[in-house]
Amino acid sequence: MKSYWHLLLIGTGVVLIVISGVYNVIFAGIPYQDPPPELAARYAFHSSIANAIFLLGGAFFLAGAIAGIVSFALRRRR
Repeated sequence: MKSYWHLLLIGTGVVLIVISGVYNVIFAGIPYQDPPPELAARYAFHSSIANAIFLLGGAFFLAGAIAGIVSFALRRRR
């Protein structure tokens, strides 16, 4: 039986990347040209959360891709 856990990691990474984009648009939005300090702080806070989710999704995607390549290479060797 084949194991497809690396595809689950890739799928999770893609979903997290999409969620980060949606979060960024909904909560952070486009910053104003010259915002007051409260709005700038709010934008920076929500933007940093979206960036953290994006990086986590990228890490999941990369880990799944590397695991898939290694798994494929090991199967071809046998």
